[in-house]
Amino acid sequence: MSAANADGHSSYFDAADWGAVQRQHPIGADFVHFAKTISRDELFARQNALFLKSVARAWRTLFYRKLWGDAGVEPGDITGLEMIASLPSFDKSDIMDSIARKPPFGDFDARDSHAGGPPNVVMHTTSGTTGTPQVLLFGAKSREVQNLLLARLYRFQGLKAEDVVHSVYGHGMINGGHYVREAVIHWTSAIFMSAGTGVETRSARQVELMRDFGATVIVGFADYIKKLARVADEMGIDPVRDLNIRMISGHLGREDRDSLSKAWGGAECFDWYGVGDTGIIAGEGPDRAGLYVMEDAQYLEVADIETGKPVADGQQGDMICTCLYKDDVYPIIRFNTHDVTRFHTDKSPLGLAFRRIEGFLGRSDNMVKIRGINIFPQAMGPLLEEHAAFAGDFICKAVRDASGRDEFIVIAEAREPGEALRAEFADLLKRKLGIDVGVELAKPGELANLTQTEVRQKPIRLIDERF
Repeated sequence: MSAANADGHSSYFDAADWGAVQRQHPIGADFVHFAKTISRDELFARQNALFLKSVARAWRTLFYRKLWGDAGVEPGDITGLEMIASLPSFDKSDIMDSIARKPPFGDFDARDSHAGGPPNVVMHTTSGTTGTPQVLLFGAKSREVQNLLLARLYRFQGLKAEDVVHSVYGHGMINGGHYVREAVIHWTSAIFMSAGTGVETRSARQVELMRDFGATVIVGFADYIKKLARVADEMGIDPVRDLNIRMISGHLGREDRDSLSKAWGGAECFDWYGVGDTGIIAGEGPDRAGLYVMEDAQYLEVADIETGKPVADGQQGDMICTCLYKDDVYPIIRFNTHDVTRFHTDKSPLGLAFRRIEGFLGRSDNMVKIRGINIFPQAMGPLLEEHAAFAGDFICKAVRDASGRDEFIVIAEAREPGEALRAEFADLLKRKLGIDVGVELAKPGELANLTQTEVRQKPIRLIDERF
């Protein structure tokens, strides 16, 4: 790694030894060999070494000195990864408080802790799905590790050098689209088309681009990818006959991937999970037997939603993530995503040493408790998919009547709305959830203004009118 130039500036490309980065975090066939041959003890030793470097950087930020100091943790107390569960976690509210204390970047970024002067930094923001957009800062090395990990997953899932990748992730200040673009063009040989959302490139034009440039892979959020198949049909372009999509990789959650695959002529569909702060945390492999945690770079805990204590494997809880490789800018040690999952307890069908999670099961801070039952609004999609008349979009409402009784209402698009069909949807949800919920039906496309599927990367799924 070279020093800064005489005028104090350094290059992004001089920020790390990129060969060493690839040896630390293998990609392609090297990754598969690595994940099959490393022992759990060897993996933990690698994790521990990276963790201690991240802790050293974190102590040089005001954010962690306050967070850990308030919990009675002093320098020297953190001796290894085995004690990580005793450290306090933090979440987005703590980051927003940090930004309020020291606007506009906050006191968590560690930019002023480098002896050679300010490091190269990439700045984006979150999408603001759960509130005000948050600033995201990445050092050059940690940014490229994030990019490599995502490209690793795409290649693990089957991305080939000759593929043309059509991306429907948003751009602008939002991190997602830029991060995915960098992953593909920096760490694969595939051609990348950054179409963006329906606002950036209207849906009909996206279909034409896929046809004209021979797209073979789509990456993005499942809701909008489904919409593109419907738009193609409306344009008289058969998604199966006229397009050649063989692979879809994105954020599927609990959605019915069979219907998504069928809409695109049997394309193989893969799920992956990550958030803006952490980049990719886990993703499906070719076995599609859960999401493999990128454990050489990420340390993942699953904690009880109420107490924050670790839960037994197989039980669901909040994902708390530590980015082991972020030792340059914005260290992330025990970030509570408030996204819910569970660890798998069976062995990897592929013989990989890495642990697997179920995937995204909902947000604990978006969870609705109705008459003692915890309901995740995002989970309604997979349930509704079981009925052939469901047209793909939905939104939920939580309301409270004058007597103080809470009700949960699911508004779903249906191909031919009617009272008989409404009753069928209500019966389906009652059988799956164990309680009666209200059901309202809408025609295809009517909920777009509420869910904002065309505009947002992550559609709105809950309107809470109780408070």
